[in-house]
Amino acid sequence: MMKLIIAVVQPEKLTDVKQALTEASVGKMTVSSVIGCGSQGGFIETYRGAEMEVNLLDKVRFEIAVNDDFVQPTIDAIIKGARSGKIGDGKIFIVPLEECIRVRTGETGGDAIG
Repeated sequence: MMKLIIAVVQPEKLTDVKQALTEASVGKMTVSSVIGCGSQGGFIETYRGAEMEVNLLDKVRFEIAVNDDFVQPTIDAIIKGARSGKIGDGKIFIVPLEECIRVRTGETGGDAIG
């Protein structure tokens, strides 16, 4: 079985999470800059005299496809790199991955993940 691990973390934790993943031998990932909101909520900002509620905050999204034996080490590494103990540390989602295909070779399944 394969899983897709999606993690949304604070942007300032990008380097820490990448380092923790490298230490856990997880080197293949997709990273995106995203905006979102959760328990952290937002804040009020004044722009040209008008108050505006900013509730979509900058985040970093990791997408990592792994075989089952790498699920827990990947989760542990993300938590190690992302946790500050404050609201807004992020979330991790684990989704079953039906198929993976390596475009270059045509390999499928766990072999394509590597």
